[in-house]
Amino acid sequence: MPMRAGEERVAFKMAERGGRGSGGHGSLDKSITLPPDEIFRNLENAKRFAIDIGGSLTKLAYYSTVQHKVARVRSFDHSGKDIENEPLYEISVQEEITARLHFIKFENTYIETCLDFIKDHLVNTETKVIKATGGGAYKFKDLIEKKLGLKVDKEDVMTCLIKGCNFVLRNIPHEVFAYQKDSDTEFRFQTNHPNIFPYLLVNIGSGVSIVKVETEDKFEWIGGSSIGGGTFWGLGALLTKTKKFDELLQLASKGQHTNVDMLVRDVYGGAYQTLGLSGNLIASSFGKSTTADKEFSKEDMAKSLLHMISNDIGQLACLYAKLHNLDKIYFGGFFIRGHPVTMRTITYSINFFSKGEVQALFLRHEGYLGAIGAFLKGAEQDNPNQYSWGENYAGSSGLMSTSPDVYPMQRTRSGTFDMLEMDRLERPLVNLPLLKDPSTYIPDTVDLTDDAMARKYWLTCFEEALDGVAKRAAASQPDSVDALERAEKFRQKYWNKLQTLRQQPFAYGTLTVRSLLDTREHCLNEFNFPDPYSKEGPPHKCALIFADNSGIDIILGVFPFVRELLSRGTEVILACNSGPALNDVTYSESLIVTERIAAMDPVIQSALREEKLLLVQTGSSSPCLDLSRLDKGLAVLVRERKTDLVIIEGMGRAIHTNYYAALKCESLKLAVIKNSWLADRLGGKIFSVIFKYEVPCK
Repeated sequence: MPMRAGEERVAFKMAERGGRGSGGHGSLDKSITLPPDEIFRNLENAKRFAIDIGGSLTKLAYYSTVQHKVARVRSFDHSGKDIENEPLYEISVQEEITARLHFIKFENTYIETCLDFIKDHLVNTETKVIKATGGGAYKFKDLIEKKLGLKVDKEDVMTCLIKGCNFVLRNIPHEVFAYQKDSDTEFRFQTNHPNIFPYLLVNIGSGVSIVKVETEDKFEWIGGSSIGGGTFWGLGALLTKTKKFDELLQLASKGQHTNVDMLVRDVYGGAYQTLGLSGNLIASSFGKSTTADKEFSKEDMAKSLLHMISNDIGQLACLYAKLHNLDKIYFGGFFIRGHPVTMRTITYSINFFSKGEVQALFLRHEGYLGAIGAFLKGAEQDNPNQYSWGENYAGSSGLMSTSPDVYPMQRTRSGTFDMLEMDRLERPLVNLPLLKDPSTYIPDTVDLTDDAMARKYWLTCFEEALDGVAKRAAASQPDSVDALERAEKFRQKYWNKLQTLRQQPFAYGTLTVRSLLDTREHCLNEFNFPDPYSKEGPPHKCALIFADNSGIDIILGVFPFVRELLSRGTEVILACNSGPALNDVTYSESLIVTERIAAMDPVIQSALREEKLLLVQTGSSSPCLDLSRLDKGLAVLVRERKTDLVIIEGMGRAIHTNYYAALKCESLKLAVIKNSWLADRLGGKIFSVIFKYEVPCK
């Protein structure tokens, strides 16, 4: 539930004045740059808290319950009536309560003001303890206990980091990325592997900790180095007189290390061919400073220092990975923090020392790992790992580049709040067992992050359709006095998201038509529009074999096909969306439609009675289809029934996603191309029919 904007504004203006009772923890002299109604959402319903306080940033986590509207379907009683012109069912909007995780990152400068704000808005918290981790958990222990009246229970930093890392790797698609300096897009996101273990976690804080993670609860510290982020910061401050870590990195981004470092060519006049060393390799960090009688620029010295430390870390990481036979290395810690210059130097070092066999990988939410882990430690009685969670794009800030060439207004980190929200999904999501290779499965046909022309086209499409969607959303709730106001807020928020994605297409991972649709659904739900098409008239949404649209599609398309399969002796699993999206049929609607058809058709009636026709839900509320995140019950049923044919129908499910999906069994992908640009891209005409039958390779 949104907080009262007036109250928030009063609380946060205190940051500009210096806060209440500074208590020696620093002057709060910076303004807060994000809108106050975006911060600490649903705080009144917070149940428990965790906090991770580092040297400069605080990461706060809290669990809340969120009351929101959902669309429910109810069948009319038509017994003994002429139903030819009567609707089959009605759609009602009901209130439901779901679980949400909130993670907020801000500078330690604001910690006192934020604690005051939390204290003023706490109502229903269930705990008297706040889990805390990070070095600042000791420094700010007394302040936290005094302000919130909660006992601080400190947790081990490394344990929290690993628990948090496991959680995001398991629950957030496109969490992992490689950094490529010279690519059109800086971030190359990795496909989520169904088995996240084992891996190497290299955390670069003041020093370097290298941890081998084998299972959810089995990990060991296997090495490290005292030469880490602290060394870079300490030596950098001595060399350049720089006062802030980020300023030092900014200096390094402008420097040229070859002006300070002695290269192989400086020693040998070229490459050292006997050892296979190119002339451009560093032979001696700061080597020229011992021979040249001149002053070196701060920028060049900072860059040289950055290369020296990054190379040391990269070599250590590669050696430990080889020693323990690991091929996945994730880097995190305040030394990384999304800065291109650090990711670039680490990537180069790993590539050099591993001869390209190991890739340096980074995490989109690495700054939250400790807070997530601390929260999980405090919520073990709720078994959060037994559920699937999904990133809520409407309430999350997204990854932002700090490259000098990308959107300066969004690069500014000082004084801003960064947020991540995750919603608990109703049902566990797993891979479709029939995927040929889940580790290489990519649901989306076109990567809009990489394809600039396609990205421009689809972003424009969604922008041009936005006014119509907002009007349809308002019209879906004619009895609501604030529907127009909420629809306008939805329009503004989604428009802002689209503008962010124009500049930073990697904000939520790989940008696809699916993620654009999902973001729109999240924004609609944020303003209590669970089903904008509910007034379109029944029959409503679509179904699966995997199917697409409702109405004519399901009545005259899907069910005749289902009937034919049943008549041939084939059992049918008809899977439908768990929640509404666009005009797709939902699971609850399909139950009613199937019941009505069974009353008229003995084939369908018999199949239902004998359980040869089974209706299940996908676990998704998206117009597209991700076969790596399906309802667990559906996956179990697929195994039990020994399914040997998969049918995917509809443009969203068979073209925007899964066009190239490889399955273990025969598959049929069906769609009508209803978009002229896409038809041209695929080499056809609008309203062309795609009929793609595939047999797996032996």
